[in-house]
This record gives sequence, structure tokens and C-alpha cells, in this order.
Amino acid sequence: MIILKPTDDENLIKEYYQKENISFSAASNLLLATERDEVLGYCLFDIDDVLTVHIIEPLNDLSLLDGVLRSTLHVGCERGVVDAFYADTAPEAAFNTLGFIKNKAEKRLDVEKLFKSCCSCK
Repeated sequence: MIILKPTDDENLIKEYYQKENISFSAASNLLLATERDEVLGYCLFDIDDVLTVHIIEPLNDLSLLDGVLRSTLHVGCERGVVDAFYADTAPEAAFNTLGFIKNKAEKRLDVEKLFKSCCSCK
């Protein structure tokens, strides 16, 4: 079973931010997608007044990427943050394919899509 959840291990968060060459701050967060002890995917994101997605993996599995993104946006909602954006380092093409881009010029993500089906399923 795949488990998607944020970690509060600051050292692990710093490790992932360093690995991806993204600046770490007090707002930095990491969500992991794991099965047993294997990391299948992750999202590096900041939460302050808004949520900003920096990096999301895996890029080669859109279904898992969709789940990681939805879980990340859900974490933001649980913390009272409903405005979500993506950084230049995030995979805009994948977000577009999944229908999560609300405003491309602002790099704004559509949090309301959380309440719609995944992967454009019918």
C-alpha cells in the first residue's frame, strides 16, 4: 500500500532540498510517497501565506504524480492555505496535462480540483 504523508523530520527535509538545490527555509516542507521503506515519489513545497510547489516526483508516472500533488494540496488546505502556486522548477507540463493549472501567467494551481476526479477519469 502506498502511503502519502508529510514528514516533520527537519534533517530529511533539508536533505531533499539540498539534493534538489532548492533554498531551505522555515516554510520548507516535504511530502513522501512510500511503499514499505521505498520512496516512490515526493514533493518539496513551501507553506506560508500560500503554498508553493518547487519539485514533484515522479515525472514518469502521471497517476502517482497526481496523487502526490493532490496530497500536497490537501496538506495546505488542512493548514488553512488554499492559494497554491508552482515555482519555475516544478513540472508545468505535467500540471497542465493533469488539469491543475488555474492561471498559467500567475503559475496558480487549481485547488478546487481536489474535489474532482483524478487523471481526468470519467
